[in-house]
Amino acid sequence: MSQQDKRSRRRRPSDERNDVRRKKRHSNRKNTSDRHRRRRKVKKRENKLSRTIGLVLAIVQLIATGIFMAGIFKLNMLPTKYVVAATVALVLFWGIILASQFFFKKNAITITGKVFSILISIVLIFLSYYLFKVSGTVSQISGGDYKVDKVVVAVMKDNSAETLEDAKDYTFGVQYKMNGEQIKQTVQAINEELGTEIKTEEYATWEEQIQALYDGKVDAIIYNQGFTGVLEEAFEGYEDNTKVIYSYDIKTEIEDTSSDVEVKKDTFSVCISGFDVYGPIESTRSRSDVNIIAEVNPTTHQILLVTTPRDYYVEIPGVSGGEKDKLTHAGIYDIDTPMKTLEQLYDTEIDFYARVNFTSLITMVDALGGVDVESEYAFTTSEDSGLVMDVVQGTNHFNGKQALAFSRERQNVPGGDNQRGKDQQAVITAMIKKMVSPAILTGANGILNSVSGNVETNMSEAQIQELIKTQLSENPQWTITSMAADGTGDTQYCYSYSGKPLYVMQPNQESVDAIKEAMDKVENGETLEGGTTTTE
Repeated sequence: MSQQDKRSRRRRPSDERNDVRRKKRHSNRKNTSDRHRRRRKVKKRENKLSRTIGLVLAIVQLIATGIFMAGIFKLNMLPTKYVVAATVALVLFWGIILASQFFFKKNAITITGKVFSILISIVLIFLSYYLFKVSGTVSQISGGDYKVDKVVVAVMKDNSAETLEDAKDYTFGVQYKMNGEQIKQTVQAINEELGTEIKTEEYATWEEQIQALYDGKVDAIIYNQGFTGVLEEAFEGYEDNTKVIYSYDIKTEIEDTSSDVEVKKDTFSVCISGFDVYGPIESTRSRSDVNIIAEVNPTTHQILLVTTPRDYYVEIPGVSGGEKDKLTHAGIYDIDTPMKTLEQLYDTEIDFYARVNFTSLITMVDALGGVDVESEYAFTTSEDSGLVMDVVQGTNHFNGKQALAFSRERQNVPGGDNQRGKDQQAVITAMIKKMVSPAILTGANGILNSVSGNVETNMSEAQIQELIKTQLSENPQWTITSMAADGTGDTQYCYSYSGKPLYVMQPNQESVDAIKEAMDKVENGETLEGGTTTTE
């Protein structure tokens, strides 16, 4: 037996245990090394994925930023200094977030960068939608390119007919003196719809046509619904005694009558016509119950509001052929007829028109959070105003419905229609004050929603944008002065309805001349006395 074998036989159990431990330690070191390698690979993959996600989010944010900036430029209402500040801030945010994904190793920083990138992108997308919506709304209310006339078929309330089909064997009363082509077009449409030719009876005037319906000489009548208010004046309770069983819309393109006035520096005037109906403005043809001229000097920051009573007895240019009529009836003929009528009355040129209805007034005032209106008298509104409420002398805070009721009231106020015109000016003055205050920022979205479909003007989109941009940039203090034409009550035959004399107001030439003089002063940059400022 060799010496080595002897030594091998003499190995102790502890030696064997040590060998096991050494092998185990070697195996552990190897396993640890393998785990470290695997962890490094996983970490590398995670870092690569994190950077990829960060890059994608940065690209999305950059695209959102580009869309947002495109919306700002399309809107074209923000002053240059605000646009520059927004651009710098957004580029800076993008750079910081991009750097957090590639130059920092701490997970907290990269995760925070991703979260901020997502939040900024969401905000930018939301704001972009809002900007393009605003731009679309401005386009919608400016430069209207068509009008809609609604011609209707009406029968007596107790008539059994509910549809046009029920009335196919009726005799229809028609008249072609006013809107004759529209009536003929509607008759043709009815014939095509029924597949037969209806029987018509022609009358020379409206009053004969309506009287024939009342007397049972005809079963139905065809007329432009815009004249309903005139019929109500002539035949008390007309709307309660009749019902409409058919309507036909006639869409007509209108001429672009926008003026090339530079609204930032040139004096301009706007004819504000308020119609006594609800619903979409493009299909609104009714009496113009509100007739206000706003003379605006953007250099001296003066606004002159001139109210003309609805019953003023005047000629309607291009319509009445020299005959006189109520001013309110001008609204039933064409979009800009009230403007042309006031131009002739005051021997002036009016640059723009703005048509509003009850819907727009209510929603605009509500969007502004209500308005503070100064009332000259304390009174209670009547049911005819749409809402019975108490008005105090002095300051009243009105919501939309209250402001409308206040501006419609003429029964319970001294001076009747004359005072109603002054109260309408008070509401408009309160709205102007609110619109040039910080409240416009919080109420902007609601205001835009309210004017969409409820306000129509021939002022161009660029001119509206310039007005808003100038106000935001300079934030000037405006002085608002109000004047109202007056006259004396009378009864006279009117062009729009000659069946019997109607109540009218004969103009007071002295008040008309005073208004002409004030308009000239505003245009020439002279200061009017007695105005109220928008900061009061």
